[in-house]
Amino acid sequence: MKKNLISVIILALLIVNIVLTAIMMFSVTGTARKTSALVDNITRALNLELTARGDAGKTAIPMADIATYDIAEMTIELQADEEGKQHFFVGSITLSMNTKDKDYKTYGEALAEKESLIKSEITDVISRYSADDARNNQDTIKSEILERIQTMFDSEFVFSVAFSDIMIQ
Repeated sequence: MKKNLISVIILALLIVNIVLTAIMMFSVTGTARKTSALVDNITRALNLELTARGDAGKTAIPMADIATYDIAEMTIELQADEEGKQHFFVGSITLSMNTKDKDYKTYGEALAEKESLIKSEITDVISRYSADDARNNQDTIKSEILERIQTMFDSEFVFSVAFSDIMIQ
C-alpha cells in the first residue's frame, strides 16, 4: 500500500511540475516578445540598425555582387562658422550598389546619366553643415546622402556611401 501511495504522490508532483513549467514558459515568452519589441523601437528611435543597411532580414552582400560608382572630386561650400569664416568640403564620393537588386539593371548601369542629380543631392546635404560639424558627423552625413539617393530612385540598390580623399578647409 505504501508503494502505491508514494507512486500517486510522485505522479501528482510531476503533474504539478509540468503545469508550473508551462505557466512559466508562457509568461517568459510574452515578456521576451515585449522586450524584443521595446529594443526594436529604441533602435528605430536612435536610428541604429541590427542588419546591413538596405538588407533588413538578409545576409550581407557578397563582394562579387557589389558595383561601385565614383563621383570625382567635389568642392562644396559649407556653412560659415561663428566668426563668419567660409569653409569648403573637398572630396570624392563612392556609391556602392547591389548588382543583384531588381532595380540595378534599370538605374545602376546608367547612373552616369543621373550624376548631376546625385551631385545636387550630395551638395544639398553637405552644405547644411559647418566645418566642425562636417568633420565630427561624417557617418550622419553619409546616412543622409544615402537616404536622399534611395528616395530619389525609390529603390535600395545603392546601399552605401563612402568618402575618400576628404579635406575640409
